[in-house]
Amino acid sequence: MQGNFMDYRPRLAEKHINELSRLFKMVLLTGARQVGKSSLYAHLFPKTPTFVFDPTQDLYGARQDPNLFLENFPGPLILDEIQYVPELLPALKRKVDQSPSLGQYLLTGSQQLSILKTVSESLAGRVAIIELGTMTPQEMYGSIAQKHWLERYLTDPHQFQKNFSGVMQNLPTLYEVIWRGGMPGIIELPENALANYFSSYTQTYVERDVRLLEKIQDLASFGRFFALLGALTAQEINASQLGREIAISPSTAQRWLNLLRYTYQWHEVWPYHGNSIKRLSSKSKGFFADTGMACYMQRISSPAALAGSPLLGPLFETFCFSMIKGLSSTLNVAPHFYHWRTAAGAEVDLVLERDGNLYPIEIKCKSNVTKNDARGIQAFRETYPNQSIMPGLILYAGDECYYLDENTIAFPWHGI
Repeated sequence: MQGNFMDYRPRLAEKHINELSRLFKMVLLTGARQVGKSSLYAHLFPKTPTFVFDPTQDLYGARQDPNLFLENFPGPLILDEIQYVPELLPALKRKVDQSPSLGQYLLTGSQQLSILKTVSESLAGRVAIIELGTMTPQEMYGSIAQKHWLERYLTDPHQFQKNFSGVMQNLPTLYEVIWRGGMPGIIELPENALANYFSSYTQTYVERDVRLLEKIQDLASFGRFFALLGALTAQEINASQLGREIAISPSTAQRWLNLLRYTYQWHEVWPYHGNSIKRLSSKSKGFFADTGMACYMQRISSPAALAGSPLLGPLFETFCFSMIKGLSSTLNVAPHFYHWRTAAGAEVDLVLERDGNLYPIEIKCKSNVTKNDARGIQAFRETYPNQSIMPGLILYAGDECYYLDENTIAFPWHGI
């Protein structure tokens, strides 16, 4: 059942998964299809038998007789794509309750919609859940630090600039990094093969995963909807406007957005309001899960074409969001994510919240940033004078880490 993992790249989640497998009876690794969940388990637990479940065939009889399946295949086991065998979950609950052993079952799932409710009801207190995203540049290009920059920033933002560790070396250009995206399957592919990879991925996702989940009749319209979101990444989302673009109702547009979120293809960040009485945005901000896929959807044919695209800024912001989200998932306590924008146009791309502190982050696709680029962060501070707001960051396309003012630090996108 194990594949060839010669090209495996270390993942930031490895330490966390190892720790949780020694603390919980089950670990559930969730995330979009082909982000490396199975490869990660196979690398960490090479001697553990793996069962990959299928949406149409009951290959091991787990759906027909889950108790018999577990009796014949005692743990520890890796159970891949567990959402296809929901009948197995109650049997797993009974099985783990009979034994105090930890790390009995390692599960994966790529459809939040169909598994998390069942998991929370059947396996509460017995399973640790971790979300695995696309690969961060640190993972993709082999620069995993023992304590990554986001952890250092959230732990001690006042010493963050002083403890700058430099940038990743021997990287492709920023344009190529964004254009290729973070799917493990594209690491060794030449540029001329990426379109085939993303075409196959999209076809399988739409015609198999989406059809099984929603029984959508008009898959062509859903495909156009999926592609449209690639052009709207890093923007506030209005379901009614989305629906008008491809002639579907607002309720259908919202349902399809939810479907994309539940299958980890789309992430939403809610607006931060605090206690301000100013007119603030009430719309969530959406991010495509992978910039390589977004570039393919918009038919951006090469890194050079991306350099001249009007979508470069939003795609750079999407890339940085995915990196921050990936890094945060390795922390013992991940921060909450928000965005902030006023009716007058002041905005902060991301606001992280942890331990009662707020961490404003702006994202600028520029090789140099100045004090003017920190105006949104300054407006945020002025709006919430009684909140605990830490030194802000501006992630940018340069190489140096330096103070723009006493409360704002410029930090390079490929910092370690």
